[in-house]
Amino acid sequence: MSNLATLPARSDVPAADTWDLSSLYKDDTAWEAAFVEFHGMLGGFEPFAGTLGSSPERLAECLRFDESVDRLGERLGVYAFLRTTEDQADSDSQSMKLRFQNAAAQAGQQASFIRPELLAIPEEQMTSMLQEEVLAPFKVALERMVRYKPHTLGRREESLLAMQAEMASTAGQAFNQLHDADLKFGLVENENGVQVELGNATFGQLLNSPKRSVRKQAFHQYYEQFTAHENTLAALLGGSIKTDVYYANAREYKGALAGALFPDNVPAAVYDRLIESVRAKLPAVHRYYDVRRRKMGLDEIHQYDTYVPILSELEVERTWEEAVELVMESLVPLGEDYCQVLRDGLTSARWSDRYPNQGKRSGAFSAGSFDGAPFILMNYKPTVLNDVYTLAHEAGHSMHSYYSAKNQSYTYYDYTIFVAEVASTFNEQLLSRHMLQQAEDDKTRAYLLNRQIDDIRGTIIRQTMFAEFEKIAHEMAERGEALTVDAFKRVYSGLLNDYFGPDFVIDEELALECFRIPHFYRAFYVYKYATGLSAAIALSHRVLTGGPDELSDYLNFLCGGCSKEPLDLLRDAGVDMESPEPVNTALVHFETLVDELDSLL
Repeated sequence: MSNLATLPARSDVPAADTWDLSSLYKDDTAWEAAFVEFHGMLGGFEPFAGTLGSSPERLAECLRFDESVDRLGERLGVYAFLRTTEDQADSDSQSMKLRFQNAAAQAGQQASFIRPELLAIPEEQMTSMLQEEVLAPFKVALERMVRYKPHTLGRREESLLAMQAEMASTAGQAFNQLHDADLKFGLVENENGVQVELGNATFGQLLNSPKRSVRKQAFHQYYEQFTAHENTLAALLGGSIKTDVYYANAREYKGALAGALFPDNVPAAVYDRLIESVRAKLPAVHRYYDVRRRKMGLDEIHQYDTYVPILSELEVERTWEEAVELVMESLVPLGEDYCQVLRDGLTSARWSDRYPNQGKRSGAFSAGSFDGAPFILMNYKPTVLNDVYTLAHEAGHSMHSYYSAKNQSYTYYDYTIFVAEVASTFNEQLLSRHMLQQAEDDKTRAYLLNRQIDDIRGTIIRQTMFAEFEKIAHEMAERGEALTVDAFKRVYSGLLNDYFGPDFVIDEELALECFRIPHFYRAFYVYKYATGLSAAIALSHRVLTGGPDELSDYLNFLCGGCSKEPLDLLRDAGVDMESPEPVNTALVHFETLVDELDSLL
């Protein structure tokens, strides 16, 4: 049952264990004053409408004003968001967030003329304007915007598409309500004899139970609800996919996948090559499942047997300070500046909100911004090794934000999702290497190897299967095929059989997994997890085996923000994601880890 009663109220948490948001605003009163200022700026857009093509100076003036509004809006929005996560039952912070979201929507409406007016400037005139020094700070951003010209409609059509935005999110919102609130899964007795309420938050915990009967019951009981609602879920997922296809057609992309890849300027070949590379190495994945089955003493292996560690959790308790020290030791290869900044951030500078409290948002995240510290939300538990990895992961994001904000203008500091997971998983690779070097016995080493293997399996193999499902499902919709329950289950079952292998028992209910993955309502996103970890493995090996130049290349990548295209940033760092080599290298590494694990157990 819930342990809420054992958690402190937010007001009782020592200040030293919370983040210090003063780099954004001293307090809520200061935020309120800035919010009034933000509202007052919104009328400043109107004089620019209809004048952007008149001169480079006028365009630059408008872009500077738009940037000032956006920068203040980011600061307001991040502060309000972070305050809501401290205690989600706090109505004052929720009100701040909602009020800001309303004001931000107004700002978007006021500035909505900028893009279509820019794109209406004749190509020859825009080319000439971009040569002017006054537009130099915005040249790359403008060139990126001009890329969208073939996919931008007239002002009336763009207005209609914008008006549809809230309606278009209905399928995803309905899924979230059904998935997070309306589905009730009952109780499951865990390995300690405690009745646990089964739900999305506890499902993963129960699948990690060392007692197989607990895992099995949780799996079947959980999917009973998806069986009972499979037609509704299929309609929602189908509606989301059709929405993606509609917008791709409206904007004249060559399909939904092409439309999704366009903002990052990523060729479809990168997506397809990822799937091809992973499929070529599936025999190694199948072999790992057999190793897992044998080492767990199972006659047959099911999906609910794949999350629990083969060996029991390492019984090591680490305080926050000890976890920080372990992470910092692992990151020494990144140099003195990196380590000193991060150490200060995790200690005296109070970047992180450390421990659970009543009402606090679950999980972990990093929230970087241009004007504030790159904050980290944690729910650190001293006995959970995974929380140490989570700290290293989020610290990677935060240092990426720190370096980008320090070295780029506001226009170019905010890196894209395509590169975001590189910095975070890079840190995890260094932490794993350090802990393996420190392992004092084969059991400890085997546990850490198992964790690395499952991380690659979950982040590269599993996410690639998801990516392949998204591609197939959208292509079905583009061909006009019916997206029925049976159609979804048929496609997903085929993928399950391919990815898990002939000796793996696929429970019938597992075909319903395609209806419970929230990322499927943000299509063509999950492949970035797979490419991100693949790049991180390649770059970590390059830094660890290289010298000052290799380290400099990686640190320059962290400084790059979005000043170049994602593929170019990674290429400069030393990894070419248009080549199959990084993914293949990661999968060969996976095989090596499986071989060593098999020999140790």
